[in-house]
Amino acid sequence: MLNVLIERICAAGLGSGGGMAIAMALSMAIPTPAVAETPLTVVAFAGGSNWPIWVGQQQGFFARHGLALSLEFTPNSVELVRNMMSGRYPLAMTAVDNVVAYQEDQGEVKLDQAPDLFAFMGGDTGFLNLMAQPEIGGIADLRGKELSVDAMTTGFAFVLREILAQNGISEGDVTFTAVGGGAQRLKALQDHKQAATLLNTPLDLIAENTGAKRLAKAEDVVGAYQGIVGVARRSWAAEHGDLVVAYLRGYRDSIEWLYDRNNRPAAVALLVQKMQGMTPPLAEKIYDALLADKGGLIRDLAVNMDGMKTVLALRSKYAEPKKTLSDPGRYLDMTFRTRALGGS
Repeated sequence: MLNVLIERICAAGLGSGGGMAIAMALSMAIPTPAVAETPLTVVAFAGGSNWPIWVGQQQGFFARHGLALSLEFTPNSVELVRNMMSGRYPLAMTAVDNVVAYQEDQGEVKLDQAPDLFAFMGGDTGFLNLMAQPEIGGIADLRGKELSVDAMTTGFAFVLREILAQNGISEGDVTFTAVGGGAQRLKALQDHKQAATLLNTPLDLIAENTGAKRLAKAEDVVGAYQGIVGVARRSWAAEHGDLVVAYLRGYRDSIEWLYDRNNRPAAVALLVQKMQGMTPPLAEKIYDALLADKGGLIRDLAVNMDGMKTVLALRSKYAEPKKTLSDPGRYLDMTFRTRALGGS
């Protein structure tokens, strides 16, 4: 096509040199074909932790790496794992404890096939906080009260139980009710159905904004904690490794965009757009929390190994059947991250 254009320009008497220059200029003005995009769905819990995914979709970062990425939400960890095992969702963003639970046959439900879940990236370090009704004066006041959890066998429930234990409250002193993911627990708290629950950021800030009281920051009680990770099935990833790498690259670009302070106004506006009931002032607080220079969303997508040790220690203490878990490597494969980030 370009050669034909050059010949026609030259035939018009512009000469080969001038014709080439004009033709090249015209060719640069012609849009290049778009990169073919492969559809890929990721499932997650509703909430602001999906900010990087929303950025990647809006800014075209996933598309740049050849993905037509869609995001769907799950009401709880049981449905998330079931749908991953059925093949409905190839990727998930969820607490790493869910991976450990089902790999160790300690999940909330029995699966009809052996799970092969693993984490391929780190998303955050939990941002977990014990939030309560405004009339609750302190942790001691939770005795005799009803508390909400996702499910009794999940890691966030173990964190809650450990916070209570370290404050002298036994499990017989409270009632636990399985409500579902963070969005469901937040609503239950706002509806005054339970006295307290564990919420991660930004749900804790939303709760606080509507009157809830912060009783404890989990990290201050249990230490480092690995929270959200990227999850896939080993069997699927073995055949679709390039898609995992593309997802990591798009996610990495999104994180870098969020951390660029020049993009703060656009990032805040996006969060307000995506989260029901979000206000600009609250979104500004969330930006400060999730994108802090220290302790924010994991910028290099690594897994916090000290946090993994805490996850395994709590599961060893509270999960059934009893197992002593001490090897984080059983649940991780960082080779996809290495490929995506160029060996870093």
